[in-house]
Amino acid sequence: MKSATKFKLNSLTSVISASLLFSAYTVNAEQEKQVERIEITGSHIKRTDLEGPSPVTSLSADDIAKTGVTDLIGLFAKLPISGQGTFSTQANSSDDTANGGSSVSLRGLGADSTLILVNGRRVSVSPFAKGIDTAFVDINNIPIAAIKRVDILKDGASATYGSDAIAGVINVILRDDIDGVEISAKYGDTADGGGEETNVSVVFGNTTDNSSHTFILDYFNREEVLYADRNYSATANQRARTGDVYATDFRSSSGIPGTIALKSDPTNRMPDTFGNDVCAPEDIIGNLCGYDYAPYMTMFPQNERFSFNYSGRYDVNDTFRVFTELNGQNSKTMIRGAGSPSFNELFMDGDNINHPFANMPDHEFHGQDLTMRRRMVDIGNREKRVDADYYRAILGFEGEWGDWGYEVAYSYIKSQSVERGVDGFPNKVRLQEAIDSGAYDPFEPSSNGQQVLDYIETTTTRIGKSTNKTFDFKVNGPLAELPAGELMLAVGAEYREESISDNPDDQYLRGQIFGTEATQANGTRDNSSLFAEVAVPVIDDLEVQLAVRYEDYSDFGDTTNPKLSFSWRAIDNLLVRGSWGTAFRAPSLHQLGLGRTDESPTLVDKYRCDLVGLGCDPFEYTAVFEGNPDLGPEESESYNLGVVYNITDDLSVSVDYYSYDIEDIIDSDTQFIFTTQGGNPDIVERIPTGIANDPGEVVTIYDTFQNIGDLTTSGLDVDVKYNLPTEIGDFKFSYVMNYMLEYEDKRPDGNGGQRIDTEAGDFEQPELRFTLSADYAINDFTTSLALNFVDSFKQDDSVRVQTARDAQGNKIENQTVTLSDVDEFITVDATFNYHGIENTTLTLGITNLFNEEPPFTYDEFMGFATNVHSGQGRFMYLQANYKF
Repeated sequence: MKSATKFKLNSLTSVISASLLFSAYTVNAEQEKQVERIEITGSHIKRTDLEGPSPVTSLSADDIAKTGVTDLIGLFAKLPISGQGTFSTQANSSDDTANGGSSVSLRGLGADSTLILVNGRRVSVSPFAKGIDTAFVDINNIPIAAIKRVDILKDGASATYGSDAIAGVINVILRDDIDGVEISAKYGDTADGGGEETNVSVVFGNTTDNSSHTFILDYFNREEVLYADRNYSATANQRARTGDVYATDFRSSSGIPGTIALKSDPTNRMPDTFGNDVCAPEDIIGNLCGYDYAPYMTMFPQNERFSFNYSGRYDVNDTFRVFTELNGQNSKTMIRGAGSPSFNELFMDGDNINHPFANMPDHEFHGQDLTMRRRMVDIGNREKRVDADYYRAILGFEGEWGDWGYEVAYSYIKSQSVERGVDGFPNKVRLQEAIDSGAYDPFEPSSNGQQVLDYIETTTTRIGKSTNKTFDFKVNGPLAELPAGELMLAVGAEYREESISDNPDDQYLRGQIFGTEATQANGTRDNSSLFAEVAVPVIDDLEVQLAVRYEDYSDFGDTTNPKLSFSWRAIDNLLVRGSWGTAFRAPSLHQLGLGRTDESPTLVDKYRCDLVGLGCDPFEYTAVFEGNPDLGPEESESYNLGVVYNITDDLSVSVDYYSYDIEDIIDSDTQFIFTTQGGNPDIVERIPTGIANDPGEVVTIYDTFQNIGDLTTSGLDVDVKYNLPTEIGDFKFSYVMNYMLEYEDKRPDGNGGQRIDTEAGDFEQPELRFTLSADYAINDFTTSLALNFVDSFKQDDSVRVQTARDAQGNKIENQTVTLSDVDEFITVDATFNYHGIENTTLTLGITNLFNEEPPFTYDEFMGFATNVHSGQGRFMYLQANYKF
């Protein structure tokens, strides 16, 4: 740890020192006059200087290709600015509510606080929320082949773009200037099994003096990866696999044939070791029959996508143009999971013909009504299939009227998904009927015929749809001539209608399905906004920019957000910039309109534990969520201060300090509700046990979303670039770093303390991330090498401080130990390109060249932090591009 910390501090010190000595991008005044004004991400005002007041990082198609990624989430997961809350299809499971979707969380502030734009305009959110309430734009809808560049605005931008731009904005610019045909084919595979990929794209179009047409067809197919395919995640019993006495046995308490318990007191239980079908000795965990579900779980789902993109422009005359964009994609995703688990949902009467103790009159369970924890392996492992369609259509026109420009457009975006449970899902009502009638014996699964298994098994359906209809208008141009230059103005208006529907079938709504999770949400809203920006040249080298946006929402009210920024060219090759502004995030339609949704969180019954010493260990419970129509928006204040400095044409450095202060974060905290309201029957439903002072076994916990906390974060972004032309080839070096100075996520407990208090360096909050890369080009060869570093961080608070144990794993009372931190994760990517064949580029690429395993964490069965680290391992691919 000391060496890692020293490395981290030395890296930070050297980069900050370099930033004070070197310089960055500049354009001299004579050149600026010849450059056409363009609109850059973060402002509606067209300008000539590519460096505006706000920090923007642009990644070209070539930059993306060098990373070796095959989809956008692979790119964003590598960026140092990405943080906790970024999620990919990794860890999709039969319990996930957003299978097949991916999105990015800038600065760890959440995927729903990062605004995703395509060509500067909003797109609809996924109809299936992540984690039942996180609304997100599924970036899997945008194929790599369609991208010209990606702009990342690294400060709050609600004054420019409205809601969700708390952390920043990602603007994906699509290709629109093709003249000819490009064909690309790519094949890759992992070193450890699973994850084989195929990608084929065709790009074609033509460009004339007054028109352009670009068509893009893209096909992508990825084979699944199971946790069984990686030795570090092939079992949920991490203690046995690692030999670490502090690692956890995450095997489920719902096994096969299961655990038998008294209906009147489910804590009085024993593993099923009676009759012909018995719990295997190695699966007996205390008084439970456990189950190792890990080998059957999906790490990366099977995914197949076909995309179509069209961009067109026609110049009616020199000052009037018509444009259109059409995008569509079909995506098919398949997810696997172990057989459906039940947790005391099923019962057997004392006089049932299949009662396991019917012939044991001396047994305490003889003639007693029973409940059980068992896994429905006998009807098969769970399998879900998601079929998703995405459509986006934009029609607009733009032009000039004297020195002023204008743009008007209408957009319609629709996302629709159908999720089907096609295998391994039982209908609880039919299952209970079969148990009651004696047709199905849960304790002797081998005795049950196929006919009754077919009767018990069902298929499930969940249909989601989201739409976004937008009309926008804006004008911009010079308002007046000032001594230092033109006073520029941009004004505009936008009207938007959004809708969301997420409807599982009646089986879910009636509570007839267990072993999976689904959400139900329905809502609509409309939004009207007015915005304005003004750029004031105060003196020759100082520009101040002011922006303000007024938003009126139909479902929670209105809000006004200003932003003030400046750029000062202190000397010809030194730019100083800064910004301050407020931002907001409207409650998502899922959070407002969520219907009854069942979850199965692992919690501790602290209320019961304190009273009678039961429920003290983590356990899976059923929690029912519903939306909260009284939610208010999250509100934030942020500022940025930075320099862009250049000493030569080949060496540049930028350093930006950022700070965010977010209030009224929307979230839920089921453990807190469970603990503080454990004795409230309206919040926690229990089964009485008859034991003195015992509140009873938990049946259901009821929860919702609230504005419950505040978050503050600050840090440094550093970007260093150096070009080195030599006689033996051209070298390019780059260092991109994010260093988190502060991160405080505080949720008050109502008694003067904090129920959640997360800081920088805590679980999944690494303080330092960087990418160090080198490119080399000579003749027909180019190559690139990149080192990706993710800092170490503390273990999850729930496991970090443990009771001490001896070598045999026995607890040593009155002694505690703090577990070691999660190690840093360092991977290396490499690409090699050959351009010696006319119109052809051949590429050999490898990501995670040395096949580094993700560092171990104690908090989850898979043994690594799926939100921070990747379990893909080494991935090698071949790609050929041909242009004609």
